[in-house]
Amino acid sequence: MALYGELGTGKTALVRGVAAGLGAPPRAVSSPTFVLVHEYRGRLRLAHADLYRIQTAAELPQVGLSDYLDGNTVVAIEWAEKAGPELPQDRLEIHLSHRREFSRGILLKASGSCSRGLLARVMKRCAARTHARALPKTERAR
Repeated sequence: MALYGELGTGKTALVRGVAAGLGAPPRAVSSPTFVLVHEYRGRLRLAHADLYRIQTAAELPQVGLSDYLDGNTVVAIEWAEKAGPELPQDRLEIHLSHRREFSRGILLKASGSCSRGLLARVMKRCAARTHARALPKTERAR
């Protein structure tokens, strides 16, 4: 997951939600700005990278991000724009933006077949939940 957004748009909060979904302790998730990568254990390994302090994509090999791109690890990269062409070709891009004080906008983009399939499944689940909430309580109980 390539995460984009200004300071305070909720990139780390989103990673906490991903950690919770994977069964890792969400309270343990903090921004890895100074160490660059934190790793969390759940159903799948979660690698949380923060590239805020990276000046150029040429510094990425020192971060060791490629070590996590093994197909068995969920990788969340904050400030992904700093990775440039070093980002995986198949990725889910998540663009977060401020709307109001307590409101955020989110734009999801998929590049590659794996991420397009993932996004399609997520959108289908969201549509099903929205539909279920719109039903009268008697219909939901069935």
